[in-house]
Amino acid sequence: MIYLDNAATTWPKPHGVAEAVLSYMQHVGASPGRASHRLAVEASRIVYDTREALAQLFGVADPLRIVLTANATEALNLVLFGYLNPGDHVVTSSMEHNAVMRPLRHLESLGVELTVVPCSPEGTLDPRDVEKAIRPNTALIVINHASNVVGTILAVAEVGALARRHELLLLVDSAQTAGAYPVNMSEMQIDLLAFTGHKGLFGPQGTGGLCLGERVDISRLRPLKRGGTGSHSEFEEQPDFLPDKYESGTENGAGIAGLGAGVRIVLERGVENIRSYEEMLTARLLAGLLDIPAVRVYGTLNARRQTAVVSFNVDGMEPSDVGLRLDEEYAVMCRVGLHCAPAAHRTIGTYPRGTVRFSLSYLNTAAQVDAALEAVRDIATRK
Repeated sequence: MIYLDNAATTWPKPHGVAEAVLSYMQHVGASPGRASHRLAVEASRIVYDTREALAQLFGVADPLRIVLTANATEALNLVLFGYLNPGDHVVTSSMEHNAVMRPLRHLESLGVELTVVPCSPEGTLDPRDVEKAIRPNTALIVINHASNVVGTILAVAEVGALARRHELLLLVDSAQTAGAYPVNMSEMQIDLLAFTGHKGLFGPQGTGGLCLGERVDISRLRPLKRGGTGSHSEFEEQPDFLPDKYESGTENGAGIAGLGAGVRIVLERGVENIRSYEEMLTARLLAGLLDIPAVRVYGTLNARRQTAVVSFNVDGMEPSDVGLRLDEEYAVMCRVGLHCAPAAHRTIGTYPRGTVRFSLSYLNTAAQVDAALEAVRDIATRK
């Protein structure tokens, strides 16, 4: 089996991730922050250690400014519904995932104004177009760091700089880059960073978070949910300090233990090394696909300008048919369709048909890439 669906969830996980989850469930088990006995204290330590590892990875000075969530979608919703009000204006790009677009479209129906800045057919974003879209009532800019459809890396640092010039906050969806591409909040001038644990961070599903930069005023950012936090239990009002203000309910202790293990693996191997290896695999995949006459590849076609996500189609075949044959005849696992990003597919010209998407990870090999290419070549030849 060749697994090329890592943009959805990385698999297999590196050694140490599942072991951390199992160890938590077998030897700790208690709820973090909910008691003072030794098991609860150990659970809280594991959670804090994960925050510290994440802070090191993303360049966050205070680990308590990292709010743990179930995934990037929850983190994005926390900001979009917690920060924006009717009459506010928000700027986003045409390459966004529905984790951004669906909340924004709902907020638009409630009176929030929205500008979707068009990207190029390759998925690139011109920061000057973002700046032109800013209005007097603009409150937020939200963009992804890299597309989940074609892997194109957006000019986050440049958008961060213009956001600072206009005294606006920048929210970045790093679902496709966290762990696979260098992300430093201060250097890139990112104010709010949403991330997920189950992709490039090698953690389990059900983990993720939101990093809050120093410019974020938490008195304005409303919680997405309210409830028990284990702190200030004598009050029936929500705590107003970090991270408790945004972390109501029992945390996913076992999942966070696995996330911490995954992040430490990323730190040990080095994000730059992971990026370099994935870039090599991506270049190999792009070159092979471009060498097949009946295959059309989308995006920048440049491994240095994208993540290890490659979308293509085979002439005369539906993406769903290609994906089914890859699975059933060649045991190549990939994803087909619109990838929860219809705006991105409109941008690159593949809506409503969609594409076949191969997405690599640090744990894939050159031999697997070659085998997948042979499968595509065979399908395209005898379609």
